Amino acid sequence: MVELRKRKTPPPAPVRPAKKKAAAKPAPSKAAKVKEAVAAKVEAVKEAVVPTNGAKKASPAGGPPAVGDIVDLATFGGEIETHEGAKTTLKALVEESKGGVVLFTYPKASTPGCTTQACLFRDSYTPLTATGFQIFGLSSDSPKANTTFKTKQNLPYTLLCDPSATLIKAIGLQKAPKGTKRGVFVVDKEGKVLAAVTGGPAATVDVVKKLVGGEGAVPAEAAKEKEDVALAKTASEVADTAAKLDG
Repeated sequence: MVELRKRKTPPPAPVRPAKKKAAAKPAPSKAAKVKEAVAAKVEAVKEAVVPTNGAKKASPAGGPPAVGDIVDLATFGGEIETHEGAKTTLKALVEESKGGVVLFTYPKASTPGCTTQACLFRDSYTPLTATGFQIFGLSSDSPKANTTFKTKQNLPYTLLCDPSATLIKAIGLQKAPKGTKRGVFVVDKEGKVLAAVTGGPAATVDVVKKLVGGEGAVPAEAAKEKEDVALAKTASEVADTAAKLDG
């Protein structure tokens, strides 16, 4: 007779402890949201003035630099040549100067208005270069035409030739569709644009006189940036106070 053995009842499966639900994070208050948005604006404005990576403010893409912008001299304006035929660049000219470079542009060598402008810079050459600025005349004329111009008018500064208008266009003084506007462009040793304007023969000289005399006003762009930083900081402080009250 076969003996039937009872199967042992298997032990019950261990009960796993239920997972604790993560505590729901409280929704940020309106004050916190305001503070976060304002803080982001503060950082954005600071980056525009002094980028966190140490780079300097660059000129806006798609257009010539404005007063207050800092241009990348290494790539700005391309290659030009002197009235003597020597190749050079704006970067090289700035490095050779003591305080920066003044470029006054003129449409055509040896014409009445351009002669007046060149002679005004000639007659004021000593006081205009007293603070370290180096003056250059800039046009699309050939070295031969500019050499004749310089010799005839006894100009004490170098004339730059830019037949392809790479530098003239870069500083925003090219006339469409072809030609050169009369104006003046000033940049310091760091590549910061101090002046970039069009004007008549006397007006272009007066711009440089004001810079040399220390009469140059704070650029509108720079003033606006400082105002934005101040406003953003004030708004952040207000938001911080609101957050404390909200808590």
